[in-house]
Amino acid sequence: MILADLDAEILSMKEAGIQLDIEENGTTFEENAIIKAKAVAEYTDAIVLADDSGLEIDYLNKEPGIYSARYMGEDTSYTLKNQNLLERLEGVPKEQRTARFVCAVAAVLPDKETEVVRGTIEGYIGYEPQGENGFGYDPIFYVDEYGCSTASLPPDKKNEVSHRGKALRAMRNILMEKH
Repeated sequence: MILADLDAEILSMKEAGIQLDIEENGTTFEENAIIKAKAVAEYTDAIVLADDSGLEIDYLNKEPGIYSARYMGEDTSYTLKNQNLLERLEGVPKEQRTARFVCAVAAVLPDKETEVVRGTIEGYIGYEPQGENGFGYDPIFYVDEYGCSTASLPPDKKNEVSHRGKALRAMRNILMEKH
């Protein structure tokens, strides 16, 4: 695990007994991550980490963007979401299918200081879903360097190159400097 070398016990909200319905009404990944972290920080003096992530497709004006999880409705399967995006990009050449996964990780420290970092992975939207190792938009997000979708990468390689992995490592470095 990316944060395993921190000298801290890591708990999910559920494991910590915190149940909140947080409205993500920010206009950026960073704002939504901060909103979530600050909401949880009201209930603890521990360091709180929260993230917000999604897919930006340049040809579609960076859609689905901050609405990635809610795109076409929260209960819509990613199979349908991915198919919709592929249909919207039908006939669009590879050079115009550029995209990136974005992950912002926010931390609220015990003194209520806030830190936020962003990690990205650049790629493009392929022409068909590929791979079983991912979730969400992974089957249609391809990385030229590996010649496959992120859903086709082995989990350790995906953690190494992913937007979330990059953001978590950057946040880990900030937390290690502060403590």
